[in-house]
Amino acid sequence: MACCYQVSLGGGIVVVAASSFSVNSKLKPIPFLKAELLKPMASDLSPDRSIFHDASSSSPRRDLVFIVNPRGANGRTGKEWKKLLPYLRSRLGKNCNICESLTSGPYHAIDITREAIREGADAVVAVGGDGTLHEVVNGFFWAGKPVTNHNREATRSTALGLIPLGTGSDFARTLGWKNDPCEAINRIAKGLRSPVDVGEITGESEEESHYFINVADIHLSAKAGYFASRYKRFGNLCYVIGALQAFMGHKNQDLRIKVNEGEWETCSLVTALCIGNAKYFGGGMKITPNADPSSGNFEVVILQDFKWYDFILKLHRLYNGTHLSVKNVSSRSVISIEVEEISGSGSIYVQSDGEHLGFLPRKFCILPSAIEMIC
Repeated sequence: MACCYQVSLGGGIVVVAASSFSVNSKLKPIPFLKAELLKPMASDLSPDRSIFHDASSSSPRRDLVFIVNPRGANGRTGKEWKKLLPYLRSRLGKNCNICESLTSGPYHAIDITREAIREGADAVVAVGGDGTLHEVVNGFFWAGKPVTNHNREATRSTALGLIPLGTGSDFARTLGWKNDPCEAINRIAKGLRSPVDVGEITGESEEESHYFINVADIHLSAKAGYFASRYKRFGNLCYVIGALQAFMGHKNQDLRIKVNEGEWETCSLVTALCIGNAKYFGGGMKITPNADPSSGNFEVVILQDFKWYDFILKLHRLYNGTHLSVKNVSSRSVISIEVEEISGSGSIYVQSDGEHLGFLPRKFCILPSAIEMIC
């Protein structure tokens, strides 16, 4: 593996050594995504040595790892991050050891996050859009369990931070945050933590669990998200293009659901089924308006027997969150839900946080207070 700088986190001191950053070679990619995406790449934490404190200093300092997707938003994320660095250094440099890591491909952020947690980072901060946040959240888990610090005497866990700089920042909208990276840095400087729930997704096989923090969805909306990912160069317009492409050949489908380990029930002519840990998806659509990432429950919203013109006539309701009063829209609070198709076609799309996961069947479970978030 290429030689790079390794950061040993813990004890308030960052030690920089010329060695390769250790990565478990057996790390798996996110399950359910097969040959369509690249395999995980090696982690590379690059310390910002200009702000590391002297080893003789006795004052405790927080170890922060900033994971940046420089290609996010057609390269805008990388450019904005460079502009933001001087303010970040001036605001955090006195009290924090800052480690910058630029991702080099899909799953890279997962690897970096796992290694940072194992090395005892105070926080891992996702810099980018919902896609980067999604990978970082998945990095908090490994083999169905939370990743933990190698130092068993550690007094607190690694927190999750967020600086929204990507195409979409739907999770930040739920928290009521402005699209202001300087404001995000001020939150990180304060370091206040609050527990947030995480959703866990499993399939019918024994594949590793997948995790999401925002919204998971099924059928038309998931198919639209799949196509939208191909047009991210157009910014938020990609969601409109993706929806138009998804409508081509779309058919509402009968699905079976099992809520909270109860009895199976049939939902006829389902257009979309959304499982919300948070409120927004698709670039600002308030699809699960009652969802709260600290409630210990999902909000499940089901749209049934929608036609293409229904979306045109009711689109404003979907964006402002008033669609729950519309005919053929239902909502319920759940802690788990299993979904499978009846036709057996194997073509019902599933996604979470805008990432394509494959097709039904799937089971979705809430993990209450699974991660502490800097907010």
